Amino acid sequence: MERVAERENRDPDSVREQVADGQAVIPANRHHESLDPMIIGREFATKVNANIGNSETTSDLETELEKLHTAVHYGADTVMDLGTGSDLDEIREAHIAHSPVPIGTVPLYEAVKQAGSPEAITKDLLLEIIEKQAEQGVDYMTIHAGILAEHLPLTDGRKTGIVSRGGSIMASWMEAHGEQNPLYQDFPEICEIFAEHDVTFSLGDSLRPGCLADACDEAQYAELDTLGELTRVGWDHGVQVMVEGPGHVPMHKVAENVERQQEVCDGAPFYVLGPLVTDIAPGYDHITSAIGAAMAAQAGAAMLCYVTPKEHLGLPEEEDVRDGLAAYRIAAHAADVGTERPGARDWDDALSEARYAFDWREQFALALDPDRARSFHDQTLPGDNYKEARFCSMCGAEFCSMRIDQDARETGDMDSLEGEGEGTDLEASPAAEVNRPPVGTHAAGDLPPMADHEGVDALEEAGDD
Repeated sequence: MERVAERENRDPDSVREQVADGQAVIPANRHHESLDPMIIGREFATKVNANIGNSETTSDLETELEKLHTAVHYGADTVMDLGTGSDLDEIREAHIAHSPVPIGTVPLYEAVKQAGSPEAITKDLLLEIIEKQAEQGVDYMTIHAGILAEHLPLTDGRKTGIVSRGGSIMASWMEAHGEQNPLYQDFPEICEIFAEHDVTFSLGDSLRPGCLADACDEAQYAELDTLGELTRVGWDHGVQVMVEGPGHVPMHKVAENVERQQEVCDGAPFYVLGPLVTDIAPGYDHITSAIGAAMAAQAGAAMLCYVTPKEHLGLPEEEDVRDGLAAYRIAAHAADVGTERPGARDWDDALSEARYAFDWREQFALALDPDRARSFHDQTLPGDNYKEARFCSMCGAEFCSMRIDQDARETGDMDSLEGEGEGTDLEASPAAEVNRPPVGTHAAGDLPPMADHEGVDALEEAGDD
C-alpha cells in the first residue's frame, strides 16, 4: 500500500481506506515476487490492461514473453494471459516470474483444455485449476459466476447471442447438465482459495453485449444484479473484488452502464472492455473502443481493457499490442485530464511548451510513443539539422503558424506569451506515475530482453533505476 501511494502521489491512509471499503483493489498474489504493486479504483489514475496469450495455432514461450515485454514497455498496468494453446503452465509460470505488473487469467479456459469440451468439465476440475493457478501466483482471475441458468432464455432475442468465451462455455455446460452454474454454487469455496493466496476477483460479464443492438438488455442487467450479490459475498470473505463490464455500447448509453454498475455493486471497481461505440470498423476497433473507453473512464470506470486492431479478426501480434496500448493510454489519460486528476494535464502542458519552442528532441522524449513520434518526423526531415528547425514538413518554413506567431510577437505589438520560458516542471507534478512520462514506469528489471526493439536499452535502464 505504501508503494501504491508513492506511485499515485497519495497519502497511504487514503489507499488503505479505499481498499478496506472495497472501492479499490491491489491485485497482488503473495506468491508473485517480481510484482511492482498498483491500484485499481475510480479515485485513482485510470489503468489499462493488455490481453496476451497463445492459441491452438500459435504457441511458444519465447513469443509469449516478448508479448509480455511489449505490453509492459508500452504502458500496460496489468496483463491478462488468455492462452488457450499448449504449455499453459510453463508460460503462466514464466509470466509470473518475470512480470512487474499483475497477471490475470481465466481458469475456465484451462478447464476446457483439460476436459476436452465444455460439457466434460467437472466441479472438482474447476476448483483444482483455480487453486493451482492461485498457488502459481496469479494476481486476479476472471470467474464467470454471474451467468445463471435462468438468464439463458433472456438471450434468445439477441443479434449476436453470448459473445463471452467464458459465458458461452458455462451456458453450454448448464444446457448439457440441466444444472445451475457450478462457479456460482461453489463461490464461497472459491473465495476461501482466493483469501488464502490473496487473489483478486474479476467477476466476468458473461452476458456482455456483442453488438450495439444487444446493449443494456435484460440479460446483461440480470447478470449484473448477480455480480452485485457476488461482490458482497467476496467482501464477506475478505477478498478483493472488481467487476467486468460490457463490450459494445452506443455512446449515449456508456455513462448509464458505469453508473448502474457502481450502484448495483456498491462502488466496486469497474473494469471495462472498450466499450466499442460502433460495429462498422473491423481492423480499427482499437479506435471504436477507445472512444467508449475514454467516456467510461470519465464516468467512473477504474480500468480499461484494451482492444487491438485485430479484434474480431485474429490473434494480436507485437505491433497490434503497441497500437492497442497507445489508443488506450490516450483514452485513460484523456479521462484523467477530463476528471481533473491532480497534475494529469501537466504532461500535456510540458509537451505543448516543447512543441511551441520547436524543441523536437524534448517533444519526442515527452511523447506517449517516442520512437513512433521520432520516426514519423524523420520520414520527411531525417537530418540532425532539422531537429533545430522552426518548422516540420506539414506546413514547411513559410507557412508554419507557430513560427509566424513567434515572429509577430518579437517584431510587432503582440505581447509575449504568459509564462513563456518558465516551463512545466514534471518532476514537481502531483500527477500519478501513469500520467507522467515515460509510459511503462513499472520496475522492469526482471523482464527478459525484447529482441530487436529500438529503445529497449532505455527501458532496461529505467527498470534498473
